[in-house]
Amino acid sequence: QLQLVESGGGLVQPGGSLRLSCAASGFTEDYYAIGWFRQAPGKEREGVSCVSSSGGRVYYADSVKGRFTISRDNAKNTVYLQMNSLKPEDTAVYYCAADNRRYSCSAYVGEYDYWGQGTQVTVSS
Repeated sequence: QLQLVESGGGLVQPGGSLRLSCAASGFTEDYYAIGWFRQAPGKEREGVSCVSSSGGRVYYADSVKGRFTISRDNAKNTVYLQMNSLKPEDTAVYYCAADNRRYSCSAYVGEYDYWGQGTQVTVSS
């Protein structure tokens, strides 16, 4: 059973930075795409970014493009989300998720099979 654990959330002032980590264990397949999602109070969970199994394909939501960077270190089974120039509207619980696909990644919640427990990101002065 694949398990995902997020870390790195916290409270940061507007304009600040955070780096989220998603550590994976218990692989039963050779490749997984990883996605980052977020859910603010009263809103639906939305796709923020994703990366393919090899790291060659990435996606960013328009709202974070140019500010967030996704990367993965397959030797460490860890995916990172570097978040810069944070805004109050980035406040949410951030989740990572895994999808058993090889050459692409998806921004859609319904296509992911495994989820972490989430980490809170709060952007406030």
